[in-house]
Amino acid sequence: MTDSSPLADSLAEVTGLDLHMHSTASDGALAPAELMALCRTRGLTHLALTDHDTVEGVAEADVAARELGLRLLPATELSSQWSGINIHVVGLLPEGARGPLAEGLAEQARARAARAEEIARRLEAIGLDDALAKARAQAGSERPLGRPDFARALVADGLVKDIGTAFKKYLGNGKRGDIKAHWPALEAVVAWVVAAGGVAVLAHPLRYGLTRRKRGLLLDAFRAAGGEAVELVSGFQNPDQTRDLARQLIERDLSGSVGSDFHAPGGPLAPGSMSPVPRVAVTPVWHHPRLAGFAAA
Repeated sequence: MTDSSPLADSLAEVTGLDLHMHSTASDGALAPAELMALCRTRGLTHLALTDHDTVEGVAEADVAARELGLRLLPATELSSQWSGINIHVVGLLPEGARGPLAEGLAEQARARAARAEEIARRLEAIGLDDALAKARAQAGSERPLGRPDFARALVADGLVKDIGTAFKKYLGNGKRGDIKAHWPALEAVVAWVVAAGGVAVLAHPLRYGLTRRKRGLLLDAFRAAGGEAVELVSGFQNPDQTRDLARQLIERDLSGSVGSDFHAPGGPLAPGSMSPVPRVAVTPVWHHPRLAGFAAA
């Protein structure tokens, strides 16, 4: 990063940045251009659009970002599995999706379609008739379906009271609608990102329900595969847990990233909204040489 960068040298001091957001290209509520406009009104300057297993929204977002004077980093949030757990990897892609990653995204689209069909079959067994069509209606477009679409369908049919309950009972980790078999191994998706000239970031590591020891094993596997950064803060989280995670990153020489994981207006999260980052000696991911162009003024 050059001295002229508007980004702070410390994760604790950075403002105007959000490296994890979603649009209608996956399961977000706003079109990519609309999301960029909202980011501008919230005073953000440096962004990454991280739609699930796709970069389809990046071109539209980039045009809007340039018109608004924002700096957009192409990115995606890739689904993978490790030790029977659904793990997400954010690929920050200064050179875009190319090579094995482009091929991998095509594979992921096919995997998402097969996974949606399997989720639909399982939810029909608990009373959500014509589940695939109802999830598609909730999506409102032909984009790949995700668990939130099925969650909204469960709510609309009165089978659960809200989306949180849908995940708790049917769609969360280890539940009936949590299908992992279609996702590639963690090592594979990290390799795709690295081959594309990107930086692999482990997404929201505190959300997987892991013990500290098992989280350490995940971090070790991620680093061994070529991963270089971890989301130290994702949305709102316990500050003690953040400090403990920071210690694990420092032990492994992993950089830190931050993001809201924003999906839709009206909830607790908005672009750029997240817990404060404590003052810890974790190197910001934008110090990575491959991201120097993004971090520059």
